[in-house]
Amino acid sequence: MFLGGIVAAAGYWYINDAWQKPLQFTEDVFTIEQGDSLSKVSQRFHQQGVISDAYSFALLGRYQGTATQIKPGDYQLTDGMNARQVLAKFIKGDVITYKVSLVEGLTFKQFREKLTAADHLTQVTSDWSDEKIMQELGAAGMHPEGQFFPDTYVFRSSDTDLDVLKQAHERMQEALNKAWSERNSNTPLADKYQALILASIIEKETGKAEERPTIGGVFTNRLNLGMLLQTDPTIIYGLGDQFDGNLTRKHLNSKQNRYNTYQHPGLPPTPIAMPGLASIYAAVNPAETDSLYFVAKGDGSHQFSKTYKEHQRAVNEYQIKRKGKG
Repeated sequence: MFLGGIVAAAGYWYINDAWQKPLQFTEDVFTIEQGDSLSKVSQRFHQQGVISDAYSFALLGRYQGTATQIKPGDYQLTDGMNARQVLAKFIKGDVITYKVSLVEGLTFKQFREKLTAADHLTQVTSDWSDEKIMQELGAAGMHPEGQFFPDTYVFRSSDTDLDVLKQAHERMQEALNKAWSERNSNTPLADKYQALILASIIEKETGKAEERPTIGGVFTNRLNLGMLLQTDPTIIYGLGDQFDGNLTRKHLNSKQNRYNTYQHPGLPPTPIAMPGLASIYAAVNPAETDSLYFVAKGDGSHQFSKTYKEHQRAVNEYQIKRKGKG
C-alpha cells in the first residue's frame, strides 16, 4: 500500500510537472478542426515535439473534466505557455478572428465572390444555386438580391460562408423591419420589400451620402405622380453580363428588359444591389423636395431640377458640354 502510494504520488508529480512546464511551439498558428478530440490534439502536440508524450495533455482535460469542451478554430500560441494555459485557451475558444467586408452597392453575385475569395473562411455554398442558399436561410422562393446587409463581418476559421450569409441576412431583416416601422406615413411604397427595392436604387444612384434623402425624395415624387423612374442602374442590372459598360439608346428603348425603368412604370421586380442603412431610411423617409429630375455633375454630386426645362439645361451644362470637352 505504502509503495503503491509512492508510485501514485510520483506519477501525479510527473504529470503535474508536465502540465506546468513552459512549452515551445513549432507552428505560429495551431488549428483545431471541427470534430477534433483532445486526444487527437495531444497526439499532434507530441508529433510536433511540443510535449514529451502523447497522453499528458489529454489527461489534463480528463482530470479537469473539460476534455469535451475544446472549440474548433485557429489559435495563436505563445512560447512559454504551459499546458494548463493552452487548454484554458482552447476551452474558452480564444481563437484568431478574420474579417470580410461586404460593401454597399454590391450585388448578391459580388457578395458571393467576396466570400469565396475570403481567406480562412470555410466554403460550403460554392456549388450551390442562389435558390438553395435562400432555402437554407429559411427564405425559400425569395430573390436573394438586396436581402443581405452590407458590413464588415468577423469570423473564425471554423465558420462557413453560409454562417456569414445567415448573419448578413438576419441583420438586413432587422434593419428593414425597424426602418419600415419608422416610415413616413405618406410613402407610396406598399410594403417593406418595395422599400428595399427603392433603397437599392438610391444606393446605386448616390455618389454623395448627403444626397440620399433628396434622391429618395425625387423617386418618391415620381412614384406619387405615376412618372417613369428612368434610372440607368436598373437597366444595367437587368442586362447582367451582357452590359459592356456602354448604355445605348437600344438599351433604353428595350421593353424586353423588365428592369428597364424607362419603359416599365413603377419599381423594378427586385432590388438591384445591397443597400446600406442610410439608403433604406432615404427610401422610407425621403427629404421633402419639389424636384423631379437630377443629373450627375461629374464630381459625384447631382444637379436637381423641378421642371423638365430646368433639367434639360442641367443636362446640357453637366453632361453634353463635358462630353464635348472630352
